[in-house]
Amino acid sequence: MSRAFVFPGQGAQTIGMGRELAESCPQARAVFDEVDEALGEKLSTLIWEGDQDELTLTQNAQPALMATSLAAMRALEAEGVTIEAASCVAGHSLGEYSALAAAGALSIADTARLLRIRGEAMQKAVPVGVGAMAALLGLDFDAAREVAKDAALAEVCQAANDNDPGQVVVSGHKAAVERAVELAKERGAKRAMLLPVSAPFHCELMEPAAEAMAQALDGVDISHPNVPVVANVLAENVSDPTTIRSLLVEQVTGSVRWRESVMYMSAQGVDEVWEIGAGKALSGMVRRINRDMTSRTVGTPDEVMAAAEALRNA
Repeated sequence: MSRAFVFPGQGAQTIGMGRELAESCPQARAVFDEVDEALGEKLSTLIWEGDQDELTLTQNAQPALMATSLAAMRALEAEGVTIEAASCVAGHSLGEYSALAAAGALSIADTARLLRIRGEAMQKAVPVGVGAMAALLGLDFDAAREVAKDAALAEVCQAANDNDPGQVVVSGHKAAVERAVELAKERGAKRAMLLPVSAPFHCELMEPAAEAMAQALDGVDISHPNVPVVANVLAENVSDPTTIRSLLVEQVTGSVRWRESVMYMSAQGVDEVWEIGAGKALSGMVRRINRDMTSRTVGTPDEVMAAAEALRNA
């Protein structure tokens, strides 16, 4: 049996996430302390006791979700399950940074600082109200990509997230994305709706943010990961630090090829996926992509103990 550890992206954040892990496991608590120190602020207080709207701000949500994922990973390690229990790791958008940190390619402190820069740069790249994102449900990727292309009309509208066989997210100028919503409905989408996001992620409007990340990543040490990382923009394994650095820049404007990433993992023999951190979104996507793959979540102390028992006995 071959398994992958996967790490969630933006949208999974909730007030209180990871608190039980921190209270029950010193190694998990240490992750939140390290993130707080790296950022020079008590992000953990916002995560556990703050306002949901403030936590949802991109520059907060990104390091917060990473901290929660790494806390769950450290709790697993405290129970004797290391990252090498997985044959590969992957993450959805910002989750790729969590995957790299879990695999030892990035330090937690560097990852927190990079995600703060990434979140701020993505927010600043496009003025509020200029861009938008929308989910198109019930269209395959090729059909959704055609909708985006036809809706652009000299503006930007691109397929940003290929999440699963019936869910594609488009991103770009607000008017173009609104046209895509109507066009998708005309072309048979079951549902098409604007998403409550503050910027149009994963499209060419994010180019200023990509430039900021290139500069930020230039000063960060990236090591060879302890297990291969399935990169969002390639949908295949990468291990070379120079390649990882380049792909993290490309990822800001590139599509998140999650459906293809899961299909790639399956083709490599992965039949078991463990979602490490907050929420259950990726587990649901995995089941819709390949019903033969099992998926389980690891985000609470009880789930950590159940996962550790299952993985130690595998």
